[in-house]
Amino acid sequence: MTFSDLASFELLLKQAPGPDEAAKEAAQERNAQLTKPAGSLGRLEEIGVWYASWRGEGRPRITHPQVAIFAGNHGITARGVSAFPVEVTVQMVANFEHGGAAINQLARNAGAVMSVHPIELERPTADFTQAPAMSEAECVAALKVGWEAVDPQSDLLVVGEMGIGNTTSAAALANALFGGAASDWVGRGTGVDDAGLKIKEEVCAAGVALHAGKAPLESLAALGGREVAAMAGAIARARHLRIPVVLDGFICCAAAAVLEKTVSGALDHCLAGHVSAEAAHGAVLAELGKEPLVAMGLRLGEGSGAGLAIPLVKAAVECLSGMATFAEAGVSIT
Repeated sequence: MTFSDLASFELLLKQAPGPDEAAKEAAQERNAQLTKPAGSLGRLEEIGVWYASWRGEGRPRITHPQVAIFAGNHGITARGVSAFPVEVTVQMVANFEHGGAAINQLARNAGAVMSVHPIELERPTADFTQAPAMSEAECVAALKVGWEAVDPQSDLLVVGEMGIGNTTSAAALANALFGGAASDWVGRGTGVDDAGLKIKEEVCAAGVALHAGKAPLESLAALGGREVAAMAGAIARARHLRIPVVLDGFICCAAAAVLEKTVSGALDHCLAGHVSAEAAHGAVLAELGKEPLVAMGLRLGEGSGAGLAIPLVKAAVECLSGMATFAEAGVSIT
């Protein structure tokens, strides 16, 4: 499977497989026989069956979770949309590579293999208030970075990001995809003051107005970043490989929303790992119909909220596959 432009990438989205109904039925049947009152494990039961349906196994296990972090730089940072300078992106990539970031600890805690993918950090995207952030070719190249970063042997995927200025990019994307005003989608991100928040709103509104009327994938190129496109590419590849995905925060979900707005149901293989303190994240989740697993007030990015949720997904699968049935345990229910 390959793609050379946005049209062929869209075609791959349309050709993506759905859940395995036989595996789903087998998991539901097994869940109904486990040594517990029906429904007593709440969402854990739902998640276990969902996971089984995507892996094509009635009694699955999670043994190779993957965390893939993508980094990119944004031309709009020159407009003062972030509390941190663009140099921090490069510095944080080094921190990821040396194991010092929060996501490194969360990935290790979850038993996940983590990889880091900086994408042309020396060449920021264009200022999207003046021109498209990326050409179609640049966007396709970033989508391919994400597509190729997914390990076919992994059985659960988390994608995260690093990129100074990318909350503004995510806000502009969400605004373009879902409508409303820029102020509905713009938050404080890394902690900008009131003046910085006003700048972010102005930049977002200007970008959305300049690139109005574009299809979702075209909006990704016009308003997104290389790391945002890479996350979308990775999520799409995971669908083709039947690898369930745990979505992270606002920026990750803005990237994912591009896929859902392009092809309805494109995110059926995805769970929302958490809802962040960035106010617009909850609004994006509501638009996507995703209920978060945890709400811990995180607003770091990096895949941290999704990384925190990996053990919950593993717990759901372990209960489905590891618990004894009434018959296996010799427990009478009559």
